[in-house]
Amino acid sequence: MASFLISTEDLAGQLNAPDLNIVDASWHLDGRDARAEFEQMRIPGAVFFDLDAVSDHTTDLPHMLPDAAAFAQAAGALGITASHQIVVYDTQGLFSAARVWWTFRLMGAEDVRVLDGGLPKWRAEARSLASGPMKPPTPAVFTPGRRRGAVADMPMVLAALTGDAQILDARPAARFSGEAAEPRPGMRSGHMPGALNVPFKSVLDAEGRLLPAGALRDRFRQAGVTFDRPIITSCGSGVTAAVLTLALAELGQDSALYDGAWAEWGSREDTPVVTGS
Repeated sequence: MASFLISTEDLAGQLNAPDLNIVDASWHLDGRDARAEFEQMRIPGAVFFDLDAVSDHTTDLPHMLPDAAAFAQAAGALGITASHQIVVYDTQGLFSAARVWWTFRLMGAEDVRVLDGGLPKWRAEARSLASGPMKPPTPAVFTPGRRRGAVADMPMVLAALTGDAQILDARPAARFSGEAAEPRPGMRSGHMPGALNVPFKSVLDAEGRLLPAGALRDRFRQAGVTFDRPIITSCGSGVTAAVLTLALAELGQDSALYDGAWAEWGSREDTPVVTGS
């Protein structure tokens, strides 16, 4: 099985490849300006993917998936095609890059990988960097598709509560248990009944890289996950759930990502919520 990760060494060796699109997918929950950071420091040839801008603006929920046509327009404006190799990274190691990896694959891109270790590893190895405003890319045509079964909505999650699927929640343990308040105002604290807590950082090493396959499998099993039943990943707003989706994909395990995530579930009064571990 081919990995969905690419090493910094392999990426450095093909920076000038004509069929390569490098995407900086950085996004921060704490309000840091990811685009400004991109202009200060990026991998040469990278374009900036704005997770909030390329989203569904008809809903109040954060960075929900756009429709295929809107995504194709945004990707094409960045010079990205569905048939080129796409390498996604972020400035934290592995955080928002997984969400953008998942989105491109969902929308029909054929070859999408995440840079193992992200920009921190690239910088630690003293590899080349670029700065300044992004040069407008040559527009391309992104022909969208739709990967079936990759997205879960609220009815699917409600059905999963009866045992149809396992729900893996990537939020930190204190938020999952309800001991810590949600960072977004108006959210109830706690988790979905029967959900399993797999904090996204628990599948990463100290450098922000996915654990090796054996260790990944152990992490999921320790959390009570079995690999013979469907899996839905969730989190606060659909970003770190994709880290779990990527980790599962590295193990050859399909999953669906709940796009609305806790931002939708926790803001309603008609969805069941429990507290405790």
